[in-house]
Amino acid sequence: MNLQYSIIIPVYNRPDEVQELLESLTKMKGNFPFEVVIVEDGSPNTSEKIIDAYKDKLTLKYYLTENQGAGKSRNYGMKQATGNYFIIFDSDCLIPEGYLMAVDCQLKKHYTDAFGGPDAAHESFTDVQKAINYAMTSLMTTGGIRGKKKAVGKFQPRSFNLGISKKAFEKSEGFSDLKIGEDIDLTFRLWKEGFETQLIDAAYVYHKRRADFAQFYRQTNAFGKARPFLNKRFPGTAKITYWLPSLFFIGFIISLLGTAFEIYLGVLFYAFYFMVLAIHAMIKERSLRVGVLSVIATCVQFYGYGTGFLTTYFQKK
Repeated sequence: MNLQYSIIIPVYNRPDEVQELLESLTKMKGNFPFEVVIVEDGSPNTSEKIIDAYKDKLTLKYYLTENQGAGKSRNYGMKQATGNYFIIFDSDCLIPEGYLMAVDCQLKKHYTDAFGGPDAAHESFTDVQKAINYAMTSLMTTGGIRGKKKAVGKFQPRSFNLGISKKAFEKSEGFSDLKIGEDIDLTFRLWKEGFETQLIDAAYVYHKRRADFAQFYRQTNAFGKARPFLNKRFPGTAKITYWLPSLFFIGFIISLLGTAFEIYLGVLFYAFYFMVLAIHAMIKERSLRVGVLSVIATCVQFYGYGTGFLTTYFQKK
């Protein structure tokens, strides 16, 4: 199959990020002609000057639209694209030079109409960004469901690094009106239509995510709130693992209360877990500070997701 790639990037008030992303795309290896479609989602601070600087280096299309949200912007970009396979990135990503080679090789070996890839921390990231990346991707925190091949069964691609064929896009009509969880919603609808998804573990991106823990909390809290809604919309997709952050948070509170009755087993368990996690993150990132910050990031993630999940779950009950 002759795959022609269109890279779709929705953006809102992020010209600096767009510049870094486009610069990384100019270094792409392999003989894979591709176009880049950027949709400016009603941004007051546009990327127009940045786009002009890269028109001689990349095949670029640039569209200014009214603010409609990331999902609808992605749909708009895919409608304007000329390729037959769309690759969607968030604007806060840097793309490794071997990305398209990894995608093209895997799709020719095992074709699916959608795929997702993992994310990693670039050496230029701040210590907080590296800690957040660790919390989001480590086997010790999320079970590796966001990028460890051995840890996943049927993979649910995330919109910061997602591929979808033109055929699947037209059949599914793309992203829905959901503001959070729209990528998972799309995956479930693709499965319902009979399309397959896969994880291409070699097709990773460097995803900056949030710059501080307050923003990271708001993001994970929103993810947690979205999950019960998705479980209700798609019966049969709920898993016990979705409860784990909430149970972790509740167990931590109970263990602290237990010390009032001289019961220290729970506190010792959490202390041991955090110590092992810090050591693992420190070794992985070769930084003591990132190791310590990874413990904080993990706590923020579990608390944010867990409380968000419980809030929506009991509201629906």
